[in-house]
Amino acid sequence: QVQLVESGGGLVQFGGSLRLSCAASGSLFSMYNMNWYRQAPGKQRELVTAITSGANTNYPDSVKGRFTISRDNTKNTVYLQMNSLKPEDTAVYYCNAKWGIANHWGQGTQVTVSS
Repeated sequence: QVQLVESGGGLVQFGGSLRLSCAASGSLFSMYNMNWYRQAPGKQRELVTAITSGANTNYPDSVKGRFTISRDNTKNTVYLQMNSLKPEDTAVYYCNAKWGIANHWGQGTQVTVSS
């Protein structure tokens, strides 16, 4: 079992940067595929980016070139570096861990980008 605690959200101006962190408790963190999702007001939750247990990454066009996901297995932590932020990036960002039938979610952290 894994518990996830997120941090790093906040208010930033257009073009600014934030780094989100997701700290995991429990065992076998390195075996989990880790994901960042976001949900804007009135919109469906969407996948932002993912990193597998083998450190392969995936980015949709909306964040490609601006966001970077990484993991530090020695610290049981996954990161989301966000640069060149836009108002449309405003959302609650959720950390997610998947391995087999296990599916764990963090509490979410608010990211607000002003114009």
